[in-house]
Amino acid sequence: MLGGETRIARTKRKCLLATGFAALNLVISVPGVHGQTPTRRPTAAPATKAPARPKLVVLLVVDQMRGDYVDKFLHQWTGGLRRLVDEGAWFHEAAYPYATTETCVGHATISTGSFPSSHGMVSNTWWDRDSRKMVACTADPNAKNSGYAGVTAKGGDSAWRMQVPAFADELRFQTNGATRVVTFSLKARAAITMAGHKADAVTWADAGGWVTSSIYGAMPFIDQYAKAHPIKDDYGKTWTPTLPRNSYWYDEKSTGSVPPEGWDLTFPHSLRGKAAGDVPDPAFYEQWGSSPFSDTYLTKFAETAVDSLGLGQGGGIDFLAISYSAVDYVGHEFGPRSWEIQDILVRLDRDLSDLFAHLDKKVGRGNYVVALSSDHGVVPTPEDMQKTGADAGVFRLTELQERMEKALEPFGFPKPAIAQIATGEVYFAPDVYEKLRQNDKAMRAVIDAGLAQPGVAAIFRAEQVQNRPATQSPIQSAVANGYFPGRSGDLFIIPKPYWFMDRSPADKARSYGTSHSTPYNYDQHVPVLFMGFGIRHGEYFEAVTPADIAPTLAALCGITLATRDGHPLAPALAK
Repeated sequence: MLGGETRIARTKRKCLLATGFAALNLVISVPGVHGQTPTRRPTAAPATKAPARPKLVVLLVVDQMRGDYVDKFLHQWTGGLRRLVDEGAWFHEAAYPYATTETCVGHATISTGSFPSSHGMVSNTWWDRDSRKMVACTADPNAKNSGYAGVTAKGGDSAWRMQVPAFADELRFQTNGATRVVTFSLKARAAITMAGHKADAVTWADAGGWVTSSIYGAMPFIDQYAKAHPIKDDYGKTWTPTLPRNSYWYDEKSTGSVPPEGWDLTFPHSLRGKAAGDVPDPAFYEQWGSSPFSDTYLTKFAETAVDSLGLGQGGGIDFLAISYSAVDYVGHEFGPRSWEIQDILVRLDRDLSDLFAHLDKKVGRGNYVVALSSDHGVVPTPEDMQKTGADAGVFRLTELQERMEKALEPFGFPKPAIAQIATGEVYFAPDVYEKLRQNDKAMRAVIDAGLAQPGVAAIFRAEQVQNRPATQSPIQSAVANGYFPGRSGDLFIIPKPYWFMDRSPADKARSYGTSHSTPYNYDQHVPVLFMGFGIRHGEYFEAVTPADIAPTLAALCGITLATRDGHPLAPALAK
């Protein structure tokens, strides 16, 4: 049984999957797409007649890339990010309409075209009421992970908790069977949710190397590449500023930053671990993940997949997805107002230039379509905001839990009454919440205790957000769009703007400079960019969500999604 699922939720999942995989003969036609030549640079050679469908779909997710980064730094980009804007469709007002803006949630939303209230991936981790423990969104007791190039992998992961098929699942099933699906990331929850339930190669970083799951199987070319180019080959490299020093927007030393172990607050950042010895240590691999070298590695991995599998060169529509994680790590550590964020995007711009040039050569300019977005944004570091006079800060969930437990003491509830607080969602011990619903004074006491915590703006009860009720409150709607019965909490804690929740124990120092997972625009606003086959160049300002990406790709590929909360972005489709 899926962790925490009710009978209704299981039935819902089966119906959605059955609906999706039964859609073999349903085809969406896109008027006017056939025979059109995508926008391209004037210097490019004349394109040949465009195919009826794209030969390759490329999904790029830049973890924690705020939407305003494109506006701020576009003038400094000359490569792939710049090309997406110059040749493609740029949706300025793209934002997630839910509150739990996290990696697993965002990737699943992009991949399925639905919100967490439909796809069920409500957080990176959540409290499982049956097993009474925290579970990771991709953890699968029936899967076994395996490592490449001799790496020892632990646990097992898959997309089994994702309640609807991914776009890649539908593409494989509804086309002629020649589709190959390949995804890469530093994170399992990113690579897996992009791939869906079945794929040819799903690869992520772990234990100093690369791993996959028995659900997907291993690929020889990945093993060969991992052996020829181990991550440890980057040991001793140094990340230095790419641009002239006067080109960086903010102070060299970002306020409130908490860099990886072994790094200083300012450039240069040497990849020599904690001890700077002769061999890599665990701190080195953390540094590597926070450096542009990890983005470059993922790009080369993707290019190798194109060459080894002939992606985009066969008889079907292939799918290649990369989630770049380094921006997320850098953003957590140094914040959005840092030289490091600005610089790593310049480096990514160059990596994507290489990737697109490789695809132009191997697949053909105009034969592939690219979609780029992000899974979430990020809160400015509270110390940075406090300098402006704003009310900003961090509150510890451990302290919040203590307040709530104390408020319930006079009512005779068993201790602990709260089983877990995860990502601002309060899970009560078995039967406690039902008793609270029957005791208005106790419910009021526990909610008032939470509201008394500095930094808390509001608290919603599960019954206020289930079934996605119509409401004039954008915050309540955001919580409702992320609510999934059986997995979501009983109470939902909403921080004030520019505050975020810290999960670390009260006796531990904060382990990062800032975070996300709030229902505010700095966390919800992300870029949405398309380029290539069937895409009309332009800048668009209507409100859209990343859930619109999969329906748009489905329209271009002539397939039907099982369920969707998004819709095809018709203004960007060539006519």
